[in-house]
Amino acid sequence: MERISARIAAIKESATLAVDSKAKALQAAGEPVVGFGAGEPDFPTPPHIVAAAVAACNEPRYHRYSPTPGLPALRDAIAAKTKRDSGIDVDAANVLVTNGGKHAVYNTFQTLLNPGDEVLLPAPYWTTYPEAIELGGGVPVVIETDELNGFRVTLAQLEAARTPRTKVLLFVSPSNPTGAVYPRGEVAAIGQWAVEHGIWVVTDEIYEHLTFGDHEFTSMPAVVPELIDTCVILNGVAKTYAMTGWRVGWMIGPSDVIKAASNLQSHSTSNVSNVAQMAALAAVAGDLDAVSEMRDAFARRGKLMHAMLSAIPGVTCMEPQGAFYCFPGFHGVLGKSIGGRTAATTLELCEILLDAAKVAIVPGEAFGAPGYCRLSFALGDDDLGEGVRRIAELLETAQ
Repeated sequence: MERISARIAAIKESATLAVDSKAKALQAAGEPVVGFGAGEPDFPTPPHIVAAAVAACNEPRYHRYSPTPGLPALRDAIAAKTKRDSGIDVDAANVLVTNGGKHAVYNTFQTLLNPGDEVLLPAPYWTTYPEAIELGGGVPVVIETDELNGFRVTLAQLEAARTPRTKVLLFVSPSNPTGAVYPRGEVAAIGQWAVEHGIWVVTDEIYEHLTFGDHEFTSMPAVVPELIDTCVILNGVAKTYAMTGWRVGWMIGPSDVIKAASNLQSHSTSNVSNVAQMAALAAVAGDLDAVSEMRDAFARRGKLMHAMLSAIPGVTCMEPQGAFYCFPGFHGVLGKSIGGRTAATTLELCEILLDAAKVAIVPGEAFGAPGYCRLSFALGDDDLGEGVRRIAELLETAQ
């Protein structure tokens, strides 16, 4: 007998976490590594949120088990926040609080999918999505996009990929890893298409508050209300409030889906940490002043990184419209000699950059997009400038 189950043995390690871990290990060993790997704000959690957690620590009632779906006050606040930010009326009973956004993704696909159900998955995609789909017994149907179409999937592509086994469309805007934001009209058209064909939509809205310039976030069920009974909204406090380590996310969906997902969670993790839930309550019930300050910093950094990357011969880069990533194409340098080594793939290019330039970025292979790489600009200005300069200096030797 095999020691490890085939289901778990098939899981690939998270590429983004692996790159971040390697970069931090090298930094701890004294190497001057600049890490662009982690999708994590470099800002501290706002003080009023931390204060709420401290207060919760001193409350004996938060030292005990609490309801699996989440503290009632937090579920109420998430429902109110969803109305405020997305324009969608939801009841607190339609909210399940999870151990981070990643847990919400896992719960959702475990709850919705039967073996063989197909999930339309536009690429580039976040590295966790296909793993969560397959763990739920589903089949990811990858639909490729590129810079020419702004990394946005078209209705024609969706229709071409649809089969009798199609159950779910996974929709993400703003996008990790590309930074693409779908215009309102395209969001509405895709939502109408899903309704017409009886396809569920799982929409990940974790980057809702991080859009730049004229680009605006649009929640699909807000513009296509008839979708609400076949839609699951995923979200959390990690990106908006600089709370990645607090591990509080949520899923919003029809009552039968939330009840089933809650039953699943009752046998896996039970309730989310009550202290973290009280911190999340302070976050979602509060104002967005700190969020606005972070967004302004990300917008400025995104413009800087885009300009620096675009100036490198052989590199192309779409200006980020949201989230906090650039997703440049390195097609023009692949196959060339770089510091005496040749990279045939972006996976190999990332190894060369780490070894020779001490810069850690994530290869596009992790996101279903070979030839591209993801660089997070959620880091300090000095490190950002130094890291991209090192990339430029090394790639200028490509021949």
